[in-house]
Amino acid sequence: MSDSNPKVPNDDPNSNLEKDPSDWVSGDEPMTGAQASYLKTLSEEAHEPEAYAENLTKAEASRRIDALKRELEL
Repeated sequence: MSDSNPKVPNDDPNSNLEKDPSDWVSGDEPMTGAQASYLKTLSEEAHEPEAYAENLTKAEASRRIDALKRELEL
């Protein structure tokens, strides 16, 4: 039995803890309520209301959230 915890990030390049949203099995499903709320908040904070759209997929919402978070870290 291994002592490593699969929920703890590691430096293994083959780790699947962080997948590209385009590789998600459920990436083409509608974004979750939590994603919608967070994306709406971030788009308002970034003064980019066009970043929010109600018909986004989970993967699209995730990418937009990541982009807005990077932008707001200035």
